[in-house]
Amino acid sequence: MTNWVIAFLPLALLALGFPFFLVLLATTVTVFAFLSTVPATVIHQVMFAALDKYALLAVPFFLFAGDLMGRGGVSERLVRWVTSMIGGVRGHLPLTSLGTAVVFSAISGSTAATTAAVGSLTYSRLRAAGYNERFSSGLLISAGAVDNLIPPSIGFILYSMASETSVLRLFAAGVFPGLVLAVFFAVYIYLYAVWRRESPGGSSFRLSEFLAATRHGTWSIIAPVVVLGGIYTGVFSPTEAAGVACVYAMFVTVLVYREISPGELFRIAARTMYLTAQIFCIVAVAAVYSWLLTVNGVAAIVVGFIQGLDLQMWTVLLAINLLLLLVGMVLDTASAILVLTPLLLPIVKAFDVDLVHFGVIVVMNLSIGGFTPPFGVNIFVGQAVFRTPLASIYAGVLPFIAIAVGALAVTTYVPSLSLWIVQFLR
Repeated sequence: MTNWVIAFLPLALLALGFPFFLVLLATTVTVFAFLSTVPATVIHQVMFAALDKYALLAVPFFLFAGDLMGRGGVSERLVRWVTSMIGGVRGHLPLTSLGTAVVFSAISGSTAATTAAVGSLTYSRLRAAGYNERFSSGLLISAGAVDNLIPPSIGFILYSMASETSVLRLFAAGVFPGLVLAVFFAVYIYLYAVWRRESPGGSSFRLSEFLAATRHGTWSIIAPVVVLGGIYTGVFSPTEAAGVACVYAMFVTVLVYREISPGELFRIAARTMYLTAQIFCIVAVAAVYSWLLTVNGVAAIVVGFIQGLDLQMWTVLLAINLLLLLVGMVLDTASAILVLTPLLLPIVKAFDVDLVHFGVIVVMNLSIGGFTPPFGVNIFVGQAVFRTPLASIYAGVLPFIAIAVGALAVTTYVPSLSLWIVQFLR
């Protein structure tokens, strides 16, 4: 009886439109109140224990740093710098948008922040250049998914907490899959420009303009070097790097560029507190729900069932990918990672899948879900920024979803893509 309630009550509450954290909390309270003899004090103990994780300190810091840099002139200077390198190539404007998103991803840990920061600067330029609203919005909303793979990534931080896997190794493992996704998008953008019979636009590469753009955006360009370089050289941990990113972002946007006033700094901090509270509410209640799954043997039942089917590893990974893609359509990344990771880990362990590689698979799947209809969070961020009808956005993201699934297949079945760089870490 308990397992049926744990499985189907959340589905019923979701269908009724309850917020996800309340869905998990209501299910947990129902089980403890009517179906369990365990003292209800366990709820509080598990919730607070879930939040007592050093790695979680990085979440508000990276959110704050990403928002600051997105609003403080950093993204604008990155656009000019990328343009100075790509100009003269077919599809140079959309390629510039994608390239800027990749560079900005190495600063921000939030896909929504990347979509908003890059999209607010480049959407109008794409439309002015003759690209329709479907392609323009689809590109910018999809490009934000790269942020979850290029470190620093909040998705990897949450997976690390749920799986007790090294954040540093996950950050390293996400680099090449993130670049592969970006390259897949870039090839499609170029072919789209050829199909439109678009002539090479903009000025060709000029060393003088590149040097001028580099000089103009030096503080923005070295931000990823400071954050990621410090992590991989062992100067500071990923959590400490988040704090360094905040200090650096405040220094650059407030004192160097002077585009953030003290009042705006306070408002950005308040937004960060609000988003952090949302994420941590999900972390706390998801931990209790995962605890229920574990103590009631749900994970063991699922593992036994799958092993009984005598499937090969590639078919199990295919099934997990399909599940995660479907879940990503309706749940945010944080909720999906925290609920599904404890359930899926015993399965992949039984098939000897590397947990770091599996973390990349999970985060990449849910990143695709972030721009997949009907409820991908980046879709609604894009709608708010671009003022584009949902019908156009849905049509615009479909080609990018198909391309991203191709990149996901490569990442899933070529583990060395994720794990090659990990072997060089101490």
